[in-house]
Amino acid sequence: MNSNPFAVEVIKDSLLSIGEEMFIALARTSMSPMFYEVLDYACGLTDAKGNLISQGNGVTSFIGMLSPMVQHVLNKYDNGNKLAEGDIIIINDPYVGGGSHLSDVGLVMPIFYEGELIAFSANKGHWTEIGGKDPGSFTNSSTEIYQEGLQLPGIKLFDAGKVNEGMVELIAINVRLPQLSLGDMWAQVAALRTGDKRLKELCSKYGENTVVSTMDNLIEQAERYSLRELKKLPQGTFEAQDFIEGDPSKGGPYPIKVKVTITEDEFICDFRGSHEQVMNPVNCSYYGLLSSVRVMFLAIIRPNFNVNEGLFKPLKIITDKNSIVSATRPSPVSMNFEARIGGAELIWKALAPLLPDRLTAGHLLSVCSFLLSGKHSETEEPFLIVEPTLGGWGAGENQDGQRGQFCMGNGETYNMPIEIAEARYGVRVENYRLRCDGAGAGQYIGGSGVIRAYKTLSEGQEMTASFGRHQFQPWGMNEGENGSSSYIRIIKENGEVLGPFGVSSRLKLDEGDTVELVTATGGGYGNPAERDELLVLQDVKNGYITAEQAKEKYGVIISEDLDGIAGYTELRQ
Repeated sequence: MNSNPFAVEVIKDSLLSIGEEMFIALARTSMSPMFYEVLDYACGLTDAKGNLISQGNGVTSFIGMLSPMVQHVLNKYDNGNKLAEGDIIIINDPYVGGGSHLSDVGLVMPIFYEGELIAFSANKGHWTEIGGKDPGSFTNSSTEIYQEGLQLPGIKLFDAGKVNEGMVELIAINVRLPQLSLGDMWAQVAALRTGDKRLKELCSKYGENTVVSTMDNLIEQAERYSLRELKKLPQGTFEAQDFIEGDPSKGGPYPIKVKVTITEDEFICDFRGSHEQVMNPVNCSYYGLLSSVRVMFLAIIRPNFNVNEGLFKPLKIITDKNSIVSATRPSPVSMNFEARIGGAELIWKALAPLLPDRLTAGHLLSVCSFLLSGKHSETEEPFLIVEPTLGGWGAGENQDGQRGQFCMGNGETYNMPIEIAEARYGVRVENYRLRCDGAGAGQYIGGSGVIRAYKTLSEGQEMTASFGRHQFQPWGMNEGENGSSSYIRIIKENGEVLGPFGVSSRLKLDEGDTVELVTATGGGYGNPAERDELLVLQDVKNGYITAEQAKEKYGVIISEDLDGIAGYTELRQ
């Protein structure tokens, strides 16, 4: 290894910047709003063994998906011996490394330098369409994976630099919007080649051995950091239970449980005893669970440097075979995020009372996925909205909950701008605001959910949605109150109201109907009567709570002009 410490630091920073440049390249060349607006994808580099080295990602859960995906490709292609310069492998199988659901399509490219395999360039992103029985490949009514779309088990899209035209044709004929899906696929290819080019430039400048040794050093440093942080955590076994919701007409809610055991050198998450896999697409595979558990592990150990594989060396996950959090083929997994994020939040729930400086009360939990299909009212072109929905996070020690944020599984992604939605789709956004319902009361209050309303501007539109935390509220902490539930309502043009409900599958809408999406307010932290009275007054002025709620829940009487405090109730005595 190069003994020049300055060169080594330059290489480390360069490896990180390669992942970020790949991320930007994909955004700038993609075709669908899911990529260039929402940033529902991730890009990164691994070493030759599939260990994550650096990553640029929008969706938090993809942190845990790239390295298992590359490791599966290595295993499938004879430990890399059947891979060649210019190969690109396409994969979306949920039941193997890096799998979530079919819509999340991964591409893997081996990187060779002077004939030797030294690394992989990889990415994974949510395609607007991957086929299946329902538009957008999102379904709440599938009973097996075969209904959910085209399965790609790890096939060479490029073989030694030559594109597999048959594979491209197969994809095009199986998806409803091939221009978007294939456009995003070519953007993913461009991002992979960016990583390949930059890493080779780095090897040319500093030498292959130095670059590879620096990769190993990054992983070793990260593992040492994780082990140091584990020693600072409370040792022992901690338990939590909760439920995964789905379509109530098809069963559920489904109980899940976890035992978290922390030692000086291991962080063990044991999900045995959770409900068996179901004929309802809220299952997740083991690899889906792994990805979200890794996110929770990062929230607990709080690294202040770029994520790599070394951080996860002490993490162990145990499940029953064929459970709802480790489903196997052919169980449906279209809405897999309900199980994998639900499983990860169990760890949060078990440890939050012990780590209040790191973990807050419960949040909206669900991606709150929303899909609307139809024809544009002016162009009559088919459109498809596929998007997550913002909501409220729980309050914590010395902090109110965050308002209008995506759940932990979505991370640094963005909502669909109103201007884009109205220009590209057959809808008008009637309302988009915080949900100030006063739920999540506490010394520190839960963050507000949101209310978003779409009015349909054409006949024959269909809606599919899955809003978790509909039957169960985000949990409060340390005497804080629970938050509020998420739900969907349809206000028909004739005034009839459908709902509230949490799940719908291809619900037919008429022109002029309004779809109202309402997400959960997070859980509160601490006794509401101990909230600073001036903060209560400010909450009323900001519209987060009403003057009546200030009196009933916080014991503070606000003056009629809302300009000051007029007195206190017995709650404050």
